[in-house]
Amino acid sequence: MKRLIFFSSLIIILLWTAVLPTNAQVNVTQEHNNLSRDGLYIDSAFTPSNAANLTRDTNFSGTIVGNVHAQPLYIEGGPNGPMVIVATASNNVYALNATTGTVIWQRTDIGPAVTSGLPCGNINPVGIIGTPVVDLASRSLFFDALISGNPIKHFIYSLNVDTGATHAGWPVDVNNAGLGFTSLAQEDRGAMALVNGIVYVPYSGYAGDCGDYHGWVVGVHIDNPSVVGGWATDATGGGIWGHSGVASDGTNMFVITGNTFNTSPGNWMGGEAIVRLQAGPTFTGNPTDFWAPANWHDLDVGDTDLGGCSAILIDVPGATPSQLVLALGKDGNAYLVNRNNLGGVAGPVISAGVDGTMRGQSSATYTTAQGTYFVFRAEDSNQIKAYKITPANPPTITFAWNVSQNGKGSPWVTTTDGTNNAIVWVVGAQGDNRLHGYDGDTGNVVFAGGGNNELMTGTRKWNSGMVARGSIYVANDNKVYKFNVSGGTPTPTPTPTVTPTATPVSPTPTPTATPIPTVTPTPTATPISTATPTPSPSMTPTATPRVTPRPHPTRRPRPTPPPRP
Repeated sequence: MKRLIFFSSLIIILLWTAVLPTNAQVNVTQEHNNLSRDGLYIDSAFTPSNAANLTRDTNFSGTIVGNVHAQPLYIEGGPNGPMVIVATASNNVYALNATTGTVIWQRTDIGPAVTSGLPCGNINPVGIIGTPVVDLASRSLFFDALISGNPIKHFIYSLNVDTGATHAGWPVDVNNAGLGFTSLAQEDRGAMALVNGIVYVPYSGYAGDCGDYHGWVVGVHIDNPSVVGGWATDATGGGIWGHSGVASDGTNMFVITGNTFNTSPGNWMGGEAIVRLQAGPTFTGNPTDFWAPANWHDLDVGDTDLGGCSAILIDVPGATPSQLVLALGKDGNAYLVNRNNLGGVAGPVISAGVDGTMRGQSSATYTTAQGTYFVFRAEDSNQIKAYKITPANPPTITFAWNVSQNGKGSPWVTTTDGTNNAIVWVVGAQGDNRLHGYDGDTGNVVFAGGGNNELMTGTRKWNSGMVARGSIYVANDNKVYKFNVSGGTPTPTPTPTVTPTATPVSPTPTPTATPIPTVTPTPTATPISTATPTPSPSMTPTATPRVTPRPHPTRRPRPTPPPRP
């Protein structure tokens, strides 16, 4: 039956492809559009003149229920036409008509979000926080939901993206996956990634660094959810805090961890690092597969997380090395590291002070005729800042431009063809509540936020919008907003930029995932579909195989850290 469903879905996709021009593949299936987490959208409708006259579509309904911390997604190819997928912190999931904003299907029965009982934190309620991911081949939507109960648990779900029905064998109860994972201490802030048939979910702790949390990445095989693997930092702490979560070159996964506790100089235990994981996920522990600055322990002591921003993969032709990964930390530095050989505890390929603290956000990267840039929000100064990476041996980082901007959103970028007319977009989240656009080479204002109709409400820090078919969609509390370029019918978006070249794979250790007897999720997590149209009944989740629990060091007392934003 699974095979029949798969081939039926594949036929639908092929037929849809056959009737559309090749540049009309506009699906936005993941955070920041690509596995590299570059945040780049190619859409020929977004010329500077069109973008300057952007207007909100006041006929777009977009009504949802719940706070939104996750980026919306855009999916075509199904029987309901183009859809916008939105998940809320109240554990509600919606498929909206991309033209009208009306509800195609909704799931409000996932289970109650957590409103009390957590050891600390600054998000309430806590339900679906990280951005989901979609697999177009199987027409599946994956997300992590924290569900209230005794105990509180994380569940990883798979829904039919066209109907909202829960797929057989899902959800996966992460507590009972045999990993030694404790949901109460872990938060999924970061986006999920789907790489070669495995969906990866990153976890941090909660603001305040409370409880015995670790930086975790959990992997579930999408064609057999009974196979679950995981990697965690050896030391307590080391959360994966950035909004874009897991980046990938198509083979390996990259995450950046924060500060750990009860460590000592010379005994690195997973924190303050760029970590490269192999399929599973597995971690070799070899210096080629992690990088931590020489002062990592000082960063630990100061709660100055290297992982203030998610990993972003950047290719710079002509540079040596040319295949890079960027880390932006709370210490105000940008670090470029060779992603073919991260180097262990060592100096980076190049670093530069960028005069700005990064917390919890995503950066973006793009290339124009003038060079390759990365752009981010400097949180303490409320500035959007762009820096240029110059090809050299080693490459260099130089300041490009900055603009003051009232808000805390993460940037993303449009170009008309991949290199021309680059525009950096950002929402003044929890600030002026407006959408802003800036010239990618100069920082000059392209779109100043519009008039009364363009004012939004309920914006959330660190989130970003997405682009599809001449429109920008921004998901906020209880409302999705749609902004259209001028000039009539939107131009189809060309195929997104290719994933950066995969880096060599280190020898893979024995996989951590081995099958075990399963446990049925708590009653609060048993899905009863309310999707419209009515999906086929959900099945009781099958058993999730266990892996051998990984030992963690005995927890020692630690000083109370300063509050985490």
